[in-house]
Amino acid sequence: MRAATYRAKGPAADVLRIETAPTVEPELGDVRVRVAYSGVNPSDVKSRAGTASATMDYSLVVPHSDGAGTIDALGPMVISRRIGERVWLFNAQWGRAMGTAAEFVTLPAQQAVPLPDHVPFEVGASIGIPLMTAYHAVQACGPLLGRNVVVFGAAGSVGLYATQLANMSGARVIAVVSSEAKGQDARAAGACEVIDYRKEDVAARVRQLTAGQGADCAIDVDAAANSRHWGEMLAFGAKVVIYGSGQAQIPVPFRPMILGFVTLYFFIVYKLPPEVLRQTLGGIAGLLERDMLQHPRIEIHELDQIAAAHRRVEQGAAAKVLIKL
Repeated sequence: MRAATYRAKGPAADVLRIETAPTVEPELGDVRVRVAYSGVNPSDVKSRAGTASATMDYSLVVPHSDGAGTIDALGPMVISRRIGERVWLFNAQWGRAMGTAAEFVTLPAQQAVPLPDHVPFEVGASIGIPLMTAYHAVQACGPLLGRNVVVFGAAGSVGLYATQLANMSGARVIAVVSSEAKGQDARAAGACEVIDYRKEDVAARVRQLTAGQGADCAIDVDAAANSRHWGEMLAFGAKVVIYGSGQAQIPVPFRPMILGFVTLYFFIVYKLPPEVLRQTLGGIAGLLERDMLQHPRIEIHELDQIAAAHRRVEQGAAAKVLIKL
């Protein structure tokens, strides 16, 4: 099979290679999937670049955790009717060397989730990390009917889903974005109000939009960049749900947050506890079956263009970047 690989961490053009690799047979409890599309996420790019760690965990890595395709082989103890099943994939390269940037990937059967026939593979390859993250982030906010929720990065892949899900839950969504065009995307996804953080004081605007009460919950893509706003923009007893940060250290405005009884909730989608994972996958299945979601724009690259695809993610592409296999 053809696969993208890297043997050292560094810039995409320097370390990514296209190679011919053996097609792996599925082991106990595994399935093998013929990959149609592989999804490129910021975490995949950061891992390849060595942002968190310059050390290789494996001598060779096939990148990417998300993807979609068709099951073509089964390991022992997997029910036979899954042959030929359309699936979307998650956590393919988490704690493993072999991800989805290859013509085939073998992984535990529970990480290959049935994809409804009416949902394109391109969408299936887009939903793993973004939609799972958004689903749990909104769930972690608690009951949202009639509450004010700030979504930072509301036009990004996660933010767009979080905006929709919070809106479906009855929240009044205040989207924080970086441009007028992104604000339009957020409004189309269900945001009631939009704040352009490059032009407006986020905390002051949130206070104004909530008649001085502040937001009941915030969903944050970059805690290090946005934590300076939290103390002034949150209501008493508010909660901040944090799924990302551009820096390892986060400055927190201690006094207003302790006086406001604010809760900080951190999570990483790769390590959702079993019951939370079950709820997340079940909820997503229902949303896909009923075709209830607006999905991010898609930008497709060939496998040979994987270095360019990684650079597009690093540049903040206003689309979900996919690799076509």
